[in-house]
Amino acid sequence: MEEKNSLREKLVNIRLLILDVDGVLTDGRIVFDDEGRESKFFDVRDGHGLKMLMNFGIDVIFMTGRKSRAVDHRARDLGVKEVHQGIWDKLACYEDILRRHQLKDEEVAFIGDDIVDIPVLKRVGFAVAVADAEEETKAFVDYVTSKKGGRGAVREICTLILKAQGHWSQVAERYRF
Repeated sequence: MEEKNSLREKLVNIRLLILDVDGVLTDGRIVFDDEGRESKFFDVRDGHGLKMLMNFGIDVIFMTGRKSRAVDHRARDLGVKEVHQGIWDKLACYEDILRRHQLKDEEVAFIGDDIVDIPVLKRVGFAVAVADAEEETKAFVDYVTSKKGGRGAVREICTLILKAQGHWSQVAERYRF
């Protein structure tokens, strides 16, 4: 019971969710067609979870080590206004985001899947690894999702945040369940 209270206490403070992309918003596969065009697969329920979070005033930012136009398209589709691509020093980018948004570590959640994410995971108020993240990464998080990256992990966290912050009854009312 104490662990659940601790989890809720962390989630209640979240004002910003930062997401890695490959392996978190996608299942990590990168598909190239014969012309060299890149495709990624995004989960629609993850996107709906992000929209619900943003509707309750929680900002969302994408931060990824790769560069892909597909990420820009997905961000635009969801209304995510801030996207950082080609980021190899995620901690420096994170510190810049904190400064610009005037946030404290405890107001930020981050979802990652690989060792490049560890420096940020060690700093944020709520650190998450997806179920199929690297084992080394899982050692530095507050929560490991039951779902895999690109397969509902993001939605799982969005729901946890909305419930902890007392917004779930409004979601239920809106969708009449």
